[in-house]
Amino acid sequence: MTENELKTLLKTVTPPNKAARAAAHAHWAALAKPLGGLGRLETMVEDAAALMGTETPDLANRAVLVLCADNGVVAQGVSQTDASVTRAVLENLAARRTSVCRMAAAAHCAVVPVDMGIAGTPVAGVINCRVALGTADFTQGPAMSRAQAVQSIACGIELVQAQKRQGVQMLATGEMGIGNTTTSSAVASVLLGRPVQEMTGRGAGLSDEGLRRKIDAIRRGIVVNRPDAADPLGVLAALGGFDIAGLCGVFLGGALENVPILMDGFISGVAALCAVRLCPAAAKAVFASHVSSEPAARLVLEELDKKPLITANLHLGEGTGAVASLPLWDMALAVYNGCYSFAEGGITPYTPQC
Repeated sequence: MTENELKTLLKTVTPPNKAARAAAHAHWAALAKPLGGLGRLETMVEDAAALMGTETPDLANRAVLVLCADNGVVAQGVSQTDASVTRAVLENLAARRTSVCRMAAAAHCAVVPVDMGIAGTPVAGVINCRVALGTADFTQGPAMSRAQAVQSIACGIELVQAQKRQGVQMLATGEMGIGNTTTSSAVASVLLGRPVQEMTGRGAGLSDEGLRRKIDAIRRGIVVNRPDAADPLGVLAALGGFDIAGLCGVFLGGALENVPILMDGFISGVAALCAVRLCPAAAKAVFASHVSSEPAARLVLEELDKKPLITANLHLGEGTGAVASLPLWDMALAVYNGCYSFAEGGITPYTPQC
């Protein structure tokens, strides 16, 4: 896919279905409970109905896409471990032994590990979407070319399309890649026009000196590449990672295919921000799960105008926060599909008092 082909494709994203949203809202209002009593659990079901074009969204079949990639900026000492850990975690994702795998099993969710570009040979049992063997060090020049950014986005779109063909109705987003809080902070700093130190956290547990190196590397990368916030694809290519670009494509794929996509934490939030900057209409497919403890996570959510379901200081990655929100979806839909109505209970319906 070329950049122009991507732009043309994104123009086909349709707006949410207002009639389906209104029908879902009316259905909630008819149930024997206080109006809006389930708060955000009600509005998220309405948003899903509007996206999917049906009053009764079925979200029983779901999967978490865990996109993995290595990042060249690790050479600048921005992480606690080296890139070999990316491969180690990917191997354990394939063996279904990681944190998200155990949580996904409890939430009746499939785990789909994806190699977007890690060093070394491919890992068995993993979808191969390799763009390259990791990105370049963005302190020395662009992390990737624009063509590689488009390729990564196209892979993300294709992942959604493939999952939909297999009957998956909702997708959670996850990632793994040593150094990817650095790439995310860099991209977010430029897109939000905020100081680097405000957008940068300790990731997996950096010391004060490690945090200083991380902030310095991001500042140098911005100076070297001079990314333009008005060109989100260029920002992604200059400072991002294959995992972020692929997740950007997943959110865009959700908008194209009308599949709800659950954000995880800061990294997938930055990917969602890139998607919405490329195609504002893609916001309809973006659903927040939690707000991570990374300093800029809340700022990204605010920019996207998305409200988290969970505030639990999570910062593990892999899609754990997104998967943790799935039981809340199940409980909301259990009420939506099974609670008795005012009419069935012989109760006078509530009416808005303000």
